[in-house]
Amino acid sequence: MSNRLTRREFIKNSSGAVVLGTVLLTGADKVFAQTKPSTDKGTVIDLTQCDGCSAKDTPACVLACRTKNQDKFPKVDSDHLKPYWPQKTYEDWSDKQDISNRLTPYNWTFVDKVVVEHNGSTKEVFVPKRCMHCDNPTCAGVCPFSAIKKYENGAVVINDNQCMGGAKCRDVCPWDIPQRQAGVGLYMKLAPEYLGGGVMYKCDFCADLLKVGKEPACVNACPKGAISFGTKQSMRELAYNRAKEVAGFVYGDKENGGTSTFYVSKVPFEKIDKAIKKQKQETNDFKPGRPTMEVNIENKLDSFSGMALSAAIAPIAGIAAAGFAAYNKLKGEKNNHEEE
Repeated sequence: MSNRLTRREFIKNSSGAVVLGTVLLTGADKVFAQTKPSTDKGTVIDLTQCDGCSAKDTPACVLACRTKNQDKFPKVDSDHLKPYWPQKTYEDWSDKQDISNRLTPYNWTFVDKVVVEHNGSTKEVFVPKRCMHCDNPTCAGVCPFSAIKKYENGAVVINDNQCMGGAKCRDVCPWDIPQRQAGVGLYMKLAPEYLGGGVMYKCDFCADLLKVGKEPACVNACPKGAISFGTKQSMRELAYNRAKEVAGFVYGDKENGGTSTFYVSKVPFEKIDKAIKKQKQETNDFKPGRPTMEVNIENKLDSFSGMALSAAIAPIAGIAAAGFAAYNKLKGEKNNHEEE
């Protein structure tokens, strides 16, 4: 029998969690990814087809996402809503759950609308926004509690039972995707006066549907067929072929080191990004939840400062991962014993 320690066995070994954390967080995990066949899934969002479901109150993809994930949305006891030390404010969307024109803990995708000038004419562009599901997600790389995991199918998922709501994931995300809801989460049971800020929420790529071979809810819901789904490689090829057909542009292949989400547009994404930023300035809307689309934005974990930050966080993340693994194992054993 081989004495070779598998990666999965190594992860299960709590004594190796600290070392593993360092490997994962510094980006060295890319080596592992290159040695196995890719099973990642991806999407193409064709902006030449999306009309934002203008005739409807809520875009179909947004409604499908909200309907499918409503059981996962935070349930808040308003009596427990208060700032945690040393903060003087907290983020609460529990009384604004109907908002659908930006990302919130209760709205994991939305359709942005911008007006741009291109080739001598004015064009309306509708841009569905949600988590990009990056190849090397910075959010997972800097979470000090190892609450974010990238699955082999490409989904980047936040474990809401493990998240402390520190929002480091949002700080390093190029698009400020994860959104925080106060008054919920593990920190409320541990030390609500001093730890965390709630739980971070975002699109999870319908990971539960992917697991059983189904498509994300937004894909099936789009009446225009503007969202395509398949293997990441096939989606990349589709994006570039479509861009060639319309003399257009691709977004998401290079950004943040590569993602599983590819946008296609006839309008340069630099112009879309500029239009979004202009609207944010005109409306004084600088709150998280309305992502820009900066082109060729780099992955912070590939920079020296990013690697230093991830290396500093890695021991904490490793210990936390080991602790949570032990806790979940004990909890599972207790539940099994009670069932017996």
